[in-house]
Amino acid sequence: MASGSEVMSNKQVILKHFANGAPKESDMVVKTSSISLKVEPGSNAVVIKNLYLSCDPIMGNRMKNLGIPGLTYTIESGIQNLRKRTWFGGAVGWEEYSFIKNTQSLFKIHHTDVPLSYYTGILGMPGITAWAGFYELAAPKKGENVYISAASGVGQLVGQFAKLMGCYVVGSAGSKEKVEILKNKFGFDDAFNYKEEQDLDAALKRCFPEGIDIYFENVGGKMLDATEGVHNMMNIVFKRIQMKGFSATDYFPEYAKFLEVVLPLIPERKTVYLEDIAEDLENAPAALVGLFTGRNVGKQVVVVSRE
Repeated sequence: MASGSEVMSNKQVILKHFANGAPKESDMVVKTSSISLKVEPGSNAVVIKNLYLSCDPIMGNRMKNLGIPGLTYTIESGIQNLRKRTWFGGAVGWEEYSFIKNTQSLFKIHHTDVPLSYYTGILGMPGITAWAGFYELAAPKKGENVYISAASGVGQLVGQFAKLMGCYVVGSAGSKEKVEILKNKFGFDDAFNYKEEQDLDAALKRCFPEGIDIYFENVGGKMLDATEGVHNMMNIVFKRIQMKGFSATDYFPEYAKFLEVVLPLIPERKTVYLEDIAEDLENAPAALVGLFTGRNVGKQVVVVSRE
């Protein structure tokens, strides 16, 4: 692909300062800079156009203008025989165009017969998180009791995977609307609004009179304490508990294996997937802040461009 010298305007979301607690819109600003399309021939660098960007709570922790999961395609490349409009998913900037020095940080997309925005969610980092945590680490068995906190995000997938395994599934969420979606759309056996529960221990005992076999943790804090009692670490011995933290990036090398399991579920309609779409990069800060107030219903996606 021939390199060029054209310079284009590039709208970006820039971090003004690190957030103190939950992020605020005032922590970010939308600016327009410029980006050169010149790429050194023979290099492994590409300039890509970003179409869909993921919006996840973890972004509130790192709050940097990089590493955002997205769906993109190439417009210029130094790689021989790499066609223009080659589709990629991976970590990009919160911007219209990104210069990527090494495509090893991206994964090529071959299956375009599903909504492309799915590669920021069910077929991207959230999907890998759900698949790896449930199938690879939890090693579920039919009939086990599964509890999922913050179940309307990554948890919507975990719960459906668990139901496909024949498990009993309960989730918690932060609104009546989300609780109803968990039960009526995602097929959870039960769900509760953690904001309305005065006693989380009592809520869990009500839903799991025989105890919890698998807890998929998405919250921490009081919810983790109520479920596992981590303030009393001897429970790990008495209850034979296994706890393991992980990152989706640990399982990126197994992406093909992940697709073999999850991709067929979409056309077969064995899984339901909800997206909450924010149009235009200018609305990205509000979309991110909304995650921390429960404004979104489903996976939050920011549409940068649809073409």
